Amino acid sequence: MSNGKPGRRVVVTGLGVVTPIGQNVPDFWASLKAGKSGVTPLAGFPLDDLKILIAAQIKDFDPKQRLKHFKRDRIITLADRYSWFAAAAAEEAIKMAGLEMPLADPYRSACIIGSGAGGLTTFETAYRDLFIHNKRATHPLTLLRIIGSSAAAHVGIEFGVKGPTFATCSACSTATHAIGIARDYIRDGMTDVAIAGASESVINYGTMKAWQALHVLSPEGCFPFAKKRNGTVLADGAGILVLESLEHAQARGATILAELCGYGMASDSQDMVKPTVEGPSVAMLSAIAEAGITPDQIDYLNAHGTATADNDINETKAIKNVFKDHAYKLAISSTKSMHGHPLGAGGGIEAVATIMAMRESWAPPTIGLDEPGEGCDLDYIPNVGREMKLRYTMSNSLAFGGLNTSLVFGPAP
Repeated sequence: MSNGKPGRRVVVTGLGVVTPIGQNVPDFWASLKAGKSGVTPLAGFPLDDLKILIAAQIKDFDPKQRLKHFKRDRIITLADRYSWFAAAAAEEAIKMAGLEMPLADPYRSACIIGSGAGGLTTFETAYRDLFIHNKRATHPLTLLRIIGSSAAAHVGIEFGVKGPTFATCSACSTATHAIGIARDYIRDGMTDVAIAGASESVINYGTMKAWQALHVLSPEGCFPFAKKRNGTVLADGAGILVLESLEHAQARGATILAELCGYGMASDSQDMVKPTVEGPSVAMLSAIAEAGITPDQIDYLNAHGTATADNDINETKAIKNVFKDHAYKLAISSTKSMHGHPLGAGGGIEAVATIMAMRESWAPPTIGLDEPGEGCDLDYIPNVGREMKLRYTMSNSLAFGGLNTSLVFGPAP
C-alpha cells in the first residue's frame, strides 16, 4: 500500500476475463448490458446429498481450443481449471494491450495472479481416486495443479516474465491485493509492466458442502441489497489486468484504457466472518486519498455486494460513512448479481466491469433488486443499467477475515 510518496503514474492497457456470463471481455460486457444471470443448476459432478443445487459455473470451456496458441508453456492444458481460466484471461489482456512477446526486458515485468483456493478441483479428483475408487496413486501432475501459485507460474512461463512472479491469497480480496501490489511495483520503479489479477475454479462437491455448512449460500439466486436476499452464489472465473507505467505505455504507443489512481487496504482485526464498518471505510478513504480526489468526485462504485445479510448492510453503512451526503447521489451496483461470487477472482472481474463502464459511459445494474432490504437505501441501479458519464470510479473487495481493499480508477491521461 502506498505511504503517500510520489511515484510513477500507473495505467491499464489490457483487460481479460473468463466468467459464467462471458468467456471474454466483449461477451462478458454484452451480458452485463443485457442483465444476464449466470446462475444455473449444478452439473458436472455427483450432487449426492447437497442441499444447495445452484452455482454460476463456467461451462463449455475447451482448454485445447482456447489455449492452443500457447507455445512456451507446454503443459498448460494439463493444468487445473483455475490455471486454464487465468491463462485465457491473461492472453486476452496481453493481446488487448498490444504487448510484443517476448518482452524487451523480462526482468522489468511482473506476473501476480492469485487464488483464494488454488486447485480445489484437482484436490477433489485426487481424493476420490484414492478413497473412493481405491486407486494406488494420483495423477503425476497433482501437486503442480493444486499449488496456489501455479496460475501465476503458467502465465509467467508462457509470456516470458522474469521479474516478480507469485500469487496472492486473501479470500475475496485476492485479485485486488494482486492488482494493488503490481501497481506499487510499477509506481516505485521496480517494474514497468505487470500482469495482475486472480482466478478460481472451486465448484465441486466438497467445496459446496463446506460452504453449505457455513450457511451463507442461497438456494435461489444472488440478489444483492434486496429484501429477498438469502445468501450468495459461488462462481468460477478469472479477471486479469495489464498494468504499465504511463511512460512505458506512451513510449510504445499503447491505447490506455484507464489510470489506476488509488489503492487502499485495511484489516478489521476483529472477526473471521462478522465485518466492521471501520475497515471498509478506511480502505475506501485511503484509495480516494491516494487518487488525490475528494469522495464526491467518484461517480460509480462497483460494490462487493455478496447478497449476504451482514455484508450488504455493512457495506452500505461504510459507503455512507465515507461519502456522506454524496452517498445518496452515488451510482452503485453489484455485478455479482449476474456473474455470481467468484471468491478471489471477484476483484479482477469487477475491475474489468468498472473500467468498461468508464469506457462505455454505462453503469451496470444490480439485477433481481425488486424491493430493497432494510437499511439498503442507496442507489444500487436496480435491474436496468444506466447511461452516464463516469470520470472516477471505485471497486470494492471485502473478504472473510476482515480483509478490505478498494481501487479507484480515473480517465486515461
